[in-house]
Amino acid sequence: MKTKKMMTTVAAGAILVGGLSTATAAEELTLCWAAWDPANALIELSKDFEAQSGHTMNFEFVPWTSFADRMLNELNSGGQLCDLMIGDSQWIGGGAENGHYVKLNDFFDAKGIDMNDFIPATVTGYAEWPKNTPNYYAMPAFGDVVGWTYRKDWFERPEIQAEFQDKYGRALDVPATLAELKDIAQFFQGRDIDGTTVYGAAIYTERGSEGITMGVTNALYNYGFLYENPAKPYDLEGFVNSDGAVAGLEYYKELYDTGTPPGSSNWYMGENIDAFRSGQVAMQMNFAFVWPGVEADANVGGGKSGYFPNPAGPAGQFAQLGGQGISVVAYSEKQDAALEYLQWFAKPEVQSNWWELGGYSALRSVVEDPNFATSQPYAQTFLDSMAIVKDFWAEPAYADLLIAMQQRLHNYVIAGQGTAEEALDGLTRDWTEVFEDEGKL
Repeated sequence: MKTKKMMTTVAAGAILVGGLSTATAAEELTLCWAAWDPANALIELSKDFEAQSGHTMNFEFVPWTSFADRMLNELNSGGQLCDLMIGDSQWIGGGAENGHYVKLNDFFDAKGIDMNDFIPATVTGYAEWPKNTPNYYAMPAFGDVVGWTYRKDWFERPEIQAEFQDKYGRALDVPATLAELKDIAQFFQGRDIDGTTVYGAAIYTERGSEGITMGVTNALYNYGFLYENPAKPYDLEGFVNSDGAVAGLEYYKELYDTGTPPGSSNWYMGENIDAFRSGQVAMQMNFAFVWPGVEADANVGGGKSGYFPNPAGPAGQFAQLGGQGISVVAYSEKQDAALEYLQWFAKPEVQSNWWELGGYSALRSVVEDPNFATSQPYAQTFLDSMAIVKDFWAEPAYADLLIAMQQRLHNYVIAGQGTAEEALDGLTRDWTEVFEDEGKL
């Protein structure tokens, strides 16, 4: 990926300290994001900004399956469609190093916006580059994480409880470990519930974008997979393909082979939520953004469903980070007005409204409020999950790294090609080659 120099910069004094509306005239701003339920909530939330600032908000929302291709092409071409970008967490390295995103440190200092006021994992995941340095190219916008939804009403049926107890010697309950989760998926696989054949779990298997990677990592992390040697950046051998990582990949394949619906070889967020809402599965893996929709659904909401964090494995308990930060696009000619939007969005009262509308606030004053954990049936699970997150590479070459992982994982887990060890050995070679090309090895 060739580096682009930033075409525009923001001076520390470009935005005056004081009231929200500081631009000389009303502007039309375009915010780019994925097309999903939280985007609709953001439209509603942003009406307050329009009323306060006099600016008009336009929105460009693209389905997740084509979101990365569409928006990364827009950034790489220096396009001016987007003034604000809610970009995926993995884009932060490229956004910073290729000059796509405005560096926000001076603006944050001028406006008193403190990154310590946000959930630490979201600052590291969405805002910083290089990681773990105070260099900010985004503000946390939407906290998200892979977790699980389950049919609480099925779990609580006495006859199902009794049969599970007889078979496994323990009560049917929220799984504490991945091994217990697999038992539950296998227990429900092919079971008759009210005259319908149901299956164990809907998990991520999609190949075309990022799906199977976002799923498999929830097992890999918990079996000991590491992206690199903690003491030596980009040293991959023995970490990406450790014995624990191999066992984690074997686990995911067994879960797929023995506990998922027929025909689920290319499923991601949409397919999983459809399967759960239609009563096909006892559990679904999905990002937390789906939980408000589950609660509101006539078939599975209203107490019929429950939520739990990704269970622990032999090497610990972790979950794949989702979510995004909001950035000012460096090619925008309306950066002052775009920064006003960030100033408004950072306000605690706005973040509180964001949560109430179905957005996942990353502001600590919201999530650490004593009433937060009981504000929704899934709120505590969100908090527990955000405390155990890990994320995929955020390197500028992230797309090449992701393509390799998608191919290696799908070929093994879904197509049954080779062994888990061969898949991870191959991935180690692929990634090493990428980093060699990047001049990092």
